[in-house]
Amino acid sequence: MLIGIPKEIKSNENRVSMVPAGVEALTANGHNVVVEQGAGIGSGFDDEAYTGAGATVLETADEVWRQAEMIVKVKEPIAVEWPRMRAGQLIYTYFHFAAAEELTRAVIDSGAVAVAYETVQLSSGELPLLTPMSEVAGRMAVQEGAKYLERVFGGSGILLGGVPGVSPGSVVIIGGGTVGINAAKMASGLGAHVTILDLSLERLRYLDDVLEANVDTLYSNRYNIIDAISRADLVVGAVLLPGAKAPHLVRRADLAVMKKGSVIVDVAVDQGGCVETIHATTHDDPTYEVDGIVHYGVANMPGAVPRTSTLALTNATLPYALMLARDGWREAARNDEPLRLGLNVVDGKVVYPGVAEAFGLPYVDVATVL
Repeated sequence: MLIGIPKEIKSNENRVSMVPAGVEALTANGHNVVVEQGAGIGSGFDDEAYTGAGATVLETADEVWRQAEMIVKVKEPIAVEWPRMRAGQLIYTYFHFAAAEELTRAVIDSGAVAVAYETVQLSSGELPLLTPMSEVAGRMAVQEGAKYLERVFGGSGILLGGVPGVSPGSVVIIGGGTVGINAAKMASGLGAHVTILDLSLERLRYLDDVLEANVDTLYSNRYNIIDAISRADLVVGAVLLPGAKAPHLVRRADLAVMKKGSVIVDVAVDQGGCVETIHATTHDDPTYEVDGIVHYGVANMPGAVPRTSTLALTNATLPYALMLARDGWREAARNDEPLRLGLNVVDGKVVYPGVAEAFGLPYVDVATVL
């Protein structure tokens, strides 16, 4: 198969979808790889590293998209890339369709085959291609939140860890999954007082066992969320419904109970956000204020630490890329149930329930396209 690695073009997105070692694995298995010139520079991989791994470097994105049978990306195609998609072309990337109707319709209209990293799901419920970026984003959420609590960035001037004689800051994390536990590790390590909420008692018991003594677990319901955010200096939104839009657990009216100058970092913004007042921002302009509360909604947080993120992402995505390249998407999906769940849009048909539900689109059982 001929596989294409285009350069990522979202604002300050410095990740690349495949490191040279991944390209070498693909070429060693008999596949051809084309890489857009400069695609890996932001992550510290120059063009020579890719040619040394067996890839051909092409000057433009148009050439990569035109030649490739399978496009491997990090982020969803943005508007300028939509005309490059074509019928039958396999696109393997993060899509987050349920929060992006225009993108969904563009992929439907193109006739391309969309395999979404975020909905590949193991029988255990784990999302193996989302996990590494969730780990990065969870840890970054506290790092960024701590920064924007500084007065110079519009925050209340709180140091999360406090100092002797001064109480530490309060961090509330809504959601105890991969993002949540990584945010809790970072916040507790700084010395903050941490509260983490989740709907699963089993998960709360686990979190209670493995996290530090300065982390409290709390069952997630409306009353407990309002009470917790009223005391918070930093709120981290860490809610995920695989392939579906995130529910609004913090509403516009709820901001009135929060302390002025507190910060919200909603990692769920890719899926629409679990805070009603959040909207996607960029690394160029990451925050805005609503009712005295600082909102951070960068939709590609791990793009700020591309070296770490790119290496972690390739570790997870490469085995499935090899499977898709070897067998083709149809046979690979027949043989591997987790990968089959990654199919979202095929030949103009929506084959993932959460995406169809989000926009009232017709849903087609994936079995019918296999």
